[in-house]
Amino acid sequence: MQNVMPPSRTAGPGAGAGSEPGRLTLLLSHGGDFESSAVEHLVRLLEPMGIRAIEARTGEDAADVLGREPVHVAVVDWSVPLRPGSTDPAGGRVLQLLQRARPVPPTVVIRPRQASSRDADRGLSEALRCGAFAVVDRPLQLEVLLEVLRRILRRHYSGAWPG
Repeated sequence: MQNVMPPSRTAGPGAGAGSEPGRLTLLLSHGGDFESSAVEHLVRLLEPMGIRAIEARTGEDAADVLGREPVHVAVVDWSVPLRPGSTDPAGGRVLQLLQRARPVPPTVVIRPRQASSRDADRGLSEALRCGAFAVVDRPLQLEVLLEVLRRILRRHYSGAWPG
């Protein structure tokens, strides 16, 4: 199955089915323009910190993960396709699914470049309305994303792993 990283690409101890108490589980949905090399680099950076990253390459994969795994933080590529071979972006749908999760995990949206500042403002408003904690523009800068994840940990989990 493509939606969950094989054990060699799942970050953190206890990387298997289910969540290990005291560990942070990160849903990492990506597709479209969000490069796989950036995802791999991010996973390698988070692994030593004990973060278990679960990869979802489509909106359907993300729904599957949310149906069986507790997710503490989500990174959602706005351009993630709904299903393999689809060109329809499903980032908004993934955000809606995350809003129904209990508890609702803080979410970072990775969005493509916008054609105009008006489009950028509209996209930002939509993502925030859908519950995003932060919106990060492409091209993705890992330092920016890591800083946002640090802010999430401090604000939502009082600087400690959930559980």
